[in-house]
Amino acid sequence: MASLLDNYISYIEGTRRYSPNTTKSYRRDISMLLEFLGVDEMSFEPSLLTPEDIREWIMALSERGLKPSSINRMLSSCNSFFKYLQHGNMIAGNPFHAIHSLKTPKVLPAFIPEAKMKDVVTELEEDMDNGDAEFCKIRDALIILFLYSTGLRLAELVDINRDDFTGGFRELHVTGKGDKERIIPIVPELRSRIKEYIAAIKRSDICIYGEKALFLTYKGKRISRTEVYRIVKRQLTLLGIQGKRSPHVLRHTFATHLMNDGADLREIQELLGHSSLSTTQVYTHNSITRLKEVYDAAHPRGSHNKKD
Repeated sequence: MASLLDNYISYIEGTRRYSPNTTKSYRRDISMLLEFLGVDEMSFEPSLLTPEDIREWIMALSERGLKPSSINRMLSSCNSFFKYLQHGNMIAGNPFHAIHSLKTPKVLPAFIPEAKMKDVVTELEEDMDNGDAEFCKIRDALIILFLYSTGLRLAELVDINRDDFTGGFRELHVTGKGDKERIIPIVPELRSRIKEYIAAIKRSDICIYGEKALFLTYKGKRISRTEVYRIVKRQLTLLGIQGKRSPHVLRHTFATHLMNDGADLREIQELLGHSSLSTTQVYTHNSITRLKEVYDAAHPRGSHNKKD
């Protein structure tokens, strides 16, 4: 017999089409609440949960050292579960409606400065131009270039099939979060690098029959998210990037550089696949920070030019 949690997970998987990672995260968050309450999935009585129980849980999580952002994510998962129960007439009210999110400090997205990213691109292109470069070296370089040139999420990159492109690799059809579809233009330089990579696959006779994925392992199978994450971190480390080194940093870098170069906010929203413009607006803060740096460094009244 399936539990209420099992039914909910089936709902967000099948009807809401949440990604496997998101589904796993929701189950983990809700299970942590049940563990705190001292009940299992089968014996859980959602109608007995009170706002006071939730506040005690929040206190316990805080005492364990969890960040407010992590606690808010867990509250959101559980709130979604209880909304599902309420809409299904399994409970009369949702106790999470009485709970306010914890305040979190605003953290600007980490990104790689343009000058440094230019050096990274140059070195990666040199790696691809090396006539003796092996398949994996070409693939790893293309992964970095692809993420920076398109702003794709890690999951979206891994899910790319070769037939997701229009003729000649001019555009890429992407299905993102919540099955939201968008078209990503492929700039000429990246287009030519993709063709070089495809040629390397053929030279090495890597792709197994029936495999449609663009990014492959050496054995010809679709590459995993874990492996892409490791590749990005390793490559950026070797290229001298400090701080965070992840696919998402390259996504932030893509968006921030577009903003700094004058791209329209709604165009960036469309390219990133954000449902809400407010999500994209965080990049305006990075842009303002950059303008302040330029002002301080170059303007006669900037702090750099003020006399003691």
